[in-house]
Amino acid sequence: MAPRRRLSPQSGIIRAMFSYIDPNVRKRLIAEGKLFRIDGAGQPLEGSAPSKCGPSISILGPIPLPLMVDGRHLEVQWYACVRNTELAKLQALADELREQNAQESFATLATSMAVNSVLVLGKPKNWQDPLVRVHSSCLTGDVFGSERCECGPQLHSAIQRIDNDPQGGLIIYMSGHEGRGIGLWAKAATYLLQDAGEDTYEANRSLGLPDDSRDFSDAAALIKYFVGERPIRLMTNNPKKVADLAANGIKQVSLVKHVCGVGTYNRRYLAAKKTWGHRLNDDDIGT
Repeated sequence: MAPRRRLSPQSGIIRAMFSYIDPNVRKRLIAEGKLFRIDGAGQPLEGSAPSKCGPSISILGPIPLPLMVDGRHLEVQWYACVRNTELAKLQALADELREQNAQESFATLATSMAVNSVLVLGKPKNWQDPLVRVHSSCLTGDVFGSERCECGPQLHSAIQRIDNDPQGGLIIYMSGHEGRGIGLWAKAATYLLQDAGEDTYEANRSLGLPDDSRDFSDAAALIKYFVGERPIRLMTNNPKKVADLAANGIKQVSLVKHVCGVGTYNRRYLAAKKTWGHRLNDDDIGT
């Protein structure tokens, strides 16, 4: 179910951006209101209207996505979200691959595009101050179950907490945020530096990289679209995330501490987060 008004079945930029999807499928999705755009302020864009507030975002959904999380069955609505600037970069590549009939090379399109996700739990019409988790992608933690960080347990716990909440809420999964925005390859290098004695922030700096280069502007736009003007309860321990969302217009925020997955292998990592300003105390990390 859509929490906001759906767009009329017009094509324009949407069709151009999705030209590597079969045109008949594309037209059908637009007509059904399952392929649409919003601007950087979270407002729907009609047809080919340009965005006057930040990069526009194309959204596919809602898509029913039954989940099994720690033995529990959950009913979730999934929305796939991507900046249209990302889609535009792929247009020439898609045309070139089509001309070469190089169908097997279309995997290049998938690896070149950061597609974020929104998981909606509960009924948006009942929201007054829904629970929200903006979660940065972490292949090692979310997929492999690494204990070097707390990312996997945080994600699973957030889904369960939102599902148990009387109002429900949403997860915004930011796919381009691996390693606080430095990418998986550089993250692997920082792990080696951490094993040699540096903490997670020092390792970034040794590589000449920022402490945290994540961009939360798309997350803010998605919150505005799915939640509207209502306040949110944000599950985070990171003050930078709160400040970045506020800078993008998300200011009605109540903080909900989100500590879980603490163990032998990530206490040093969490201690570094505490030292660098995260809302953690010694009891939280067992030191």
